[in-house]
Amino acid sequence: MNATTAPSPSPRWFAPVFLGGLLSGAIDLTYACTYHGLVNKIPPVRIFQSIGSGWFGKASFEMGWQSATIGFLSHFGILIVAAGIFYAARRRFALLRERPYPCGMAFGVGIWLTMNYIVLPLSAAPHFQSKPLTTATDFAVHVLLLGPAISLVAKRFDR
Repeated sequence: MNATTAPSPSPRWFAPVFLGGLLSGAIDLTYACTYHGLVNKIPPVRIFQSIGSGWFGKASFEMGWQSATIGFLSHFGILIVAAGIFYAARRRFALLRERPYPCGMAFGVGIWLTMNYIVLPLSAAPHFQSKPLTTATDFAVHVLLLGPAISLVAKRFDR
C-alpha cells in the first residue's frame, strides 16, 4: 500500500459552474455599477444594498456594508446556481454543447425572465420603477453577455 495518496480531483462540474457563475456575476455587477453610476449617480454600495433588499426589504438601505456584503454574495450565489442549472442541462442536451453562443443567449433570456418575473416579485425587495432604456440595457447584458459567458465557460471545460 502506498503511504501517500494523491488528492482526489475536484468534480468535473465544479470549475465550469463556479467560474461561469463568477464570470457572469462579475460582468453583471460591472454593468450595474458602471451604468447606474454614470446614468443615475448611484454608488456601488447602493447597488449591492439593492440586491440585499431581496432579503431585508427597505431596511437594507439602512444596514450599510452588512446588507451590501450579503447582496454582493447573493448576486454571485444566484449566478453560480444558474451556471449549475445550465451545466446540468448541457450534459443532457447536445444542442447546448453544439451551439454554445445562441444557446447561451437563450439562457440569458431565461435568467432575465426568472429574475424579473419570479425571484424579484417573491423577494422582499421594494418595487423599483425602471426606465425603458435601463430595462433594455439590462436585458441586452443578460442575453449578449451573461448567458453566453456561462455557456462558453462550460464549453471551455469540455473534455
